[in-house]
Amino acid sequence: MKKYFRFEELGTNYRREIIGGLTTFLAMAYILVVNPMTLSLETVPGLPDFMYMDKGSIFTATAIASAVGSLMMGILARYPIALAPGMGLNAFFAYTVVLTYGIPWQVALTGVLCSGIIFIILSLSGIRETIINAIPNELKYAVGAGIGLFITFLGLQNSKIIVSNDAVIVGLGDLGNPHVLLTIFGLVLTVIMMVKGIKGGIFYGMLITAIIGMAFSLVPLPKGIVGSVPSMAPTFGAAFDAIVNNPSSLLTTQFLVVVLTFLFVDFFDTAGTLISVANQAGLMKEGKLPRAGKALLADSIATVTGAIAGTSTTTSYVESTAGVAAGARSGFAAVVTGVLMLLSLFFYPVLSVITSNVTAPALIIVGVLMVSSLGNIEWTKFETAVPAFFVIIAMPLTYSIATGIAIGFLFYPITMIVAGRIKEVHPIMYGLWIVFLCYFIFL
Repeated sequence: MKKYFRFEELGTNYRREIIGGLTTFLAMAYILVVNPMTLSLETVPGLPDFMYMDKGSIFTATAIASAVGSLMMGILARYPIALAPGMGLNAFFAYTVVLTYGIPWQVALTGVLCSGIIFIILSLSGIRETIINAIPNELKYAVGAGIGLFITFLGLQNSKIIVSNDAVIVGLGDLGNPHVLLTIFGLVLTVIMMVKGIKGGIFYGMLITAIIGMAFSLVPLPKGIVGSVPSMAPTFGAAFDAIVNNPSSLLTTQFLVVVLTFLFVDFFDTAGTLISVANQAGLMKEGKLPRAGKALLADSIATVTGAIAGTSTTTSYVESTAGVAAGARSGFAAVVTGVLMLLSLFFYPVLSVITSNVTAPALIIVGVLMVSSLGNIEWTKFETAVPAFFVIIAMPLTYSIATGIAIGFLFYPITMIVAGRIKEVHPIMYGLWIVFLCYFIFL
């Protein structure tokens, strides 16, 4: 086991990997609650019954898709990266595809399935890996730093330290709110442990914050330990309904837009996450991502699995950086996260203690660690500084990893050509320029 996961080469051990995998799980466990709420449209009353997906079935599908993706990523690609249905993509699925376009959720699942199958083909052909390795190092560093700022913003927002403000868009929240104070306590505690060099400081910070929260009734006590596993029957296999019974419903411009959107966002969200996590863990080799093809294949298979089970696109999670910060370096950590996802099917009541105020300090601290890649960017060369800056700033401001990448990548060929460095731009980057331009025009 140690030899397969290269523990000695990576300077890790079972303890670090288990703590890292557990930290990643705790940082992303919210998806087991949020994804069913989002896809079921339970917050939108008055809709016809056929528009609502079964919440319990979505929960089970979410856990299974996350487990399959994480286990495959850990065993096949041997990266400490966990997978789960992506935030943003689930909202697009529910509120745009189903609610706005009026496409039945069964057909929307077909769209996810189609995008996943296309991704498998692209991954096996090596096209996805080639594209990722064609991205210049400056932009790879920018992607890592941008994601760091993005997840820090997520942590600040989820904990209500930063709130919406009609006058200036965002502003400081109510620091007297007990729940906000709990996050601040967890943040200070985690910072102290990280400065002291305590291994697993992020994990211990989350654990102690949760205990303090329960002691002061700020975090709900679990109502039980073991619960029954909801049936997946209402959604399982629904992605095939339109293919078998009504294939003409798939021959529309709207359905094509849906599939292309799932394709685009998942591709570049995954690429960005793989690059940033590998950078943080020190796994990049000469600016390239080893075993990228296997990592992308794991991501693709997880998407297909999730679509068949009954959930939106499954993708690599930026919260994996929390596990890396806690010490994870190998795929064993992802295996740990995958096993915990399976166990969560039976221990769902316990997950109630993992609130956003408990996980927020971890996300904020991880952002601090990830922006260190800024030092690798040549800021004195304006032609590379501009696209890198736009990648970094656009991610948190547009609330999208893929959009941030798109904006920066649109500027890169332009600035390099004007600077007379046209031969240094990989031909694939020109192709991506056209793809991103079409993305903004049509999608």
